[in-house]
Amino acid sequence: MTVLLNGKEIAATIKEELKAQLNAQQRDATLAVILVGNDPASSIYVNNKHRACEYVGIRSLVITLPDSISQAGLLEHIETLNRRDDVDGILVQLPLPPSIDTQAVIQAISPAKDVDGFHPQNVGALSMNHAGLLPCTPAGIIELLKRSHIEIAGKECVVLGRSNIVGKPVAQLLLHENATVTICHSQTKNLPQICQRADILIVAIGKPRAIDSRYVKPGAVVVDVGIHRDSNGHICGDVDFNAVQAIAGAITPVPGGVGPMTIAMLMQNCLIAAERHASLAS
Repeated sequence: MTVLLNGKEIAATIKEELKAQLNAQQRDATLAVILVGNDPASSIYVNNKHRACEYVGIRSLVITLPDSISQAGLLEHIETLNRRDDVDGILVQLPLPPSIDTQAVIQAISPAKDVDGFHPQNVGALSMNHAGLLPCTPAGIIELLKRSHIEIAGKECVVLGRSNIVGKPVAQLLLHENATVTICHSQTKNLPQICQRADILIVAIGKPRAIDSRYVKPGAVVVDVGIHRDSNGHICGDVDFNAVQAIAGAITPVPGGVGPMTIAMLMQNCLIAAERHASLAS
């Protein structure tokens, strides 16, 4: 019988642990979120983060800016937050308007407050397996596998997608866990055959229901990072869940799989940033 990897339940447990940790330490933690424009999806994501902060006990500052703001104006807001001693973490909700250079914005955030884990300094720390703030979705995937008692060491893992946000960093984290890792992308030849080798298949390609049973080895663990709304208004992932569930050993549902883990890891990064901030101040 296929095991459902319930990210919603595991994320709830992690948030309870973080809440207890924050209470025990009697420490304040503050996350500042910048939302540019009024994109409905971005607003939902920011609200979800705000609710998670509220639950764990992290103070949440939401700074809403018009989509007409200049890049210089946005960078000025970030620099102000970098200097504020009462702010531990900074997150700029993506995507940004086309007139703003996303990389310039990411690089403007202090690496110590970069709770998304996107700053080049944190990316470099991840690459070298040094301490740093990890990108939330990749970290959430690893935590989901570990807390579901899925062995990673020695396993053959295939990552579909090479984005800087998910594909590349999750491949590095899997390597740090002693897996053998293959990264596939749009130019990969014989994709189904390569995917069928995977003991653990991570799918992050941004195409609804693109991966069906032809790509999955019987008994494999399948982690679906995608989230979409189909033509009928139903939420689905990058994996054809009904087709793949029949042969997978374990699979993440969409919703309720990777998404909640991303939020939980963001909360964890906020606490890590707050702890390091406090240690530097003492």
